[in-house]
Amino acid sequence: MATDTGRLTATAGTVRVSSLVRRFGEHVVLDDLDLEIARGEFVALLGQSGSGKSTLLRALAELDYDVMGSGELSVPARVSVAFQDSRLLPWLRVLDNVLLGLGRGDARKLGKEALAEVGLAGRERAWPNELSGGEQQRVALARSLVREPELLLADEPFGALDALTRIKMHGLLRDLFQRHRPAVLLVTHDVDEAIELADRVLVLENGRIVLDRQVDLPAPRTHRDPRFQEFRDLLLSALGVAVQIPPEQRRRS
Repeated sequence: MATDTGRLTATAGTVRVSSLVRRFGEHVVLDDLDLEIARGEFVALLGQSGSGKSTLLRALAELDYDVMGSGELSVPARVSVAFQDSRLLPWLRVLDNVLLGLGRGDARKLGKEALAEVGLAGRERAWPNELSGGEQQRVALARSLVREPELLLADEPFGALDALTRIKMHGLLRDLFQRHRPAVLLVTHDVDEAIELADRVLVLENGRIVLDRQVDLPAPRTHRDPRFQEFRDLLLSALGVAVQIPPEQRRRS
């Protein structure tokens, strides 16, 4: 059972993590980690497998009840989670999946509006197995956003999609973010995805944040921009991938 020394609700929609430790037996996964995410900030979290990315996300979502640990977390009251698997219930139609657990009286109206927002107007009565993988992820996004989250936690939500569908989903997520402005923590293995989507990129290694950088690139962000490639090389280097970084960039770092 995770044992936090304190957990507060951030009324301003911010996220604060202080001295967070999570361990499985003797293995420390998160090691005295500190983190702040501002209201309406889009943060991408990179790291090699086993670095603690999903463990951090689960701690923020209060899903790490089976892990030992300590530390203080302050999160908004309304938190939604989107996973790599859309996790739609096959025996419920699309709209009912979106509304699952939502008890508000205007829920059906909100659910239809959320589906329209992700491009699935008119598919409310479809079964999940009638949808493509990208459409299922759109439903998952609608289910997250219909709850009007102040914090959206996304654990590799596009990892199982083909390259073309992933590009389309990137544009959709960015548009939805601009409209709703929740704080976002996106866990990903894709360096390009992190640069294209996020305001800020973190690199996690052995349970600690070893790099924390703003993405100061103009939109639309393109691979043809030399600054995109420079930032990409910097992140790859922090991830332990050998790249040649010019001396002038190392001096700026």
